Amino acid sequence: MRWTPASHRGDPFYKSWHAAELLLWLAAIAAFFVYPNYLPLATLVVIVALFALSLDLAMGYAGIVSLGHAAYFGLGAYVAAWLGKYGWTEPITGVLVAMVASGLLGLITARVVARGTELSCLLVTLGLGLLLFEAANKANDITGGIDGLYGVVIAPVLGLFEFDFAGKTGYWYSLCWLMFGLLVVRKIIGSPLGLTLRGIGLNKKRTAALGVDNSRALTIAYTISTALAGVAGALLTQTTQYVAIDVLAFHRSADVLTMLIIGGAGYLYGGILGAAAFIILQDLLSGMNPIYWQFWLGWALVVIVLFLPEGAFGSFQQLVRRRRPKLNKEQDRA
Repeated sequence: MRWTPASHRGDPFYKSWHAAELLLWLAAIAAFFVYPNYLPLATLVVIVALFALSLDLAMGYAGIVSLGHAAYFGLGAYVAAWLGKYGWTEPITGVLVAMVASGLLGLITARVVARGTELSCLLVTLGLGLLLFEAANKANDITGGIDGLYGVVIAPVLGLFEFDFAGKTGYWYSLCWLMFGLLVVRKIIGSPLGLTLRGIGLNKKRTAALGVDNSRALTIAYTISTALAGVAGALLTQTTQYVAIDVLAFHRSADVLTMLIIGGAGYLYGGILGAAAFIILQDLLSGMNPIYWQFWLGWALVVIVLFLPEGAFGSFQQLVRRRRPKLNKEQDRA
């Protein structure tokens, strides 16, 4: 399955900064002061938003549908945990090492994914995710198995800001990394590589006929996407100082794919909004009904997909485009 490139859907954010973005980031800053008791949940939203953004680069822009993106997320989480457990406690370089490790795994698998068909992409990524999960489960001495990995020590950020249970440092730290990921993705989709990806998304046979190396462009995009997923995984470990084996589980891949569909694949802020909606909805429903909350979450997702087929962000953009001609006519009459 391939997605229509974002530029052809009218995403206003992919080229340059937009005034509406300021409101989104101000809302993120305001959340720190308005909801101080919910900072751990807000930090999780930010981390998962970065994970969704990484998948969007692969799926929404490069057209590579993945059912195993949790493999890179989980690898980044474990690398950060191993570093923290065995003496490398500096957080920023820990994230960078995790990013490189996940990116290398992505580079190794990218050639297979980029050259395959849509169905083979699904199967290869799904298989990789299941393979790493079972390997982590078997390697109990290294990963902690189903009990997870304890004893992770993370030093204060820049030697000044210590991670606390309230989540204050974790929230700002994760928000900075989300901004970093957003700048990277924006730079890519606005570059010649981004133009190439959009051309491949429209008609890969035509771009190949024009002499474009489709496989190389998709490999670069997929590798960067997996590296960003590793950053998100490392952030989860550092902010909780613990890693569980479910960072590699299939449901992680399914959840982030669902978030992207809710928010709108191929829109710069689609995955971020989808992640926020999914995590908040999940938290509210599990609080209302701890046993059957997944039943109601399933209904909510079905309704969202039926009435917002382009995702929340995409449907909003469509509404704006439909309203714009009417507004222009009204202004002309005035």
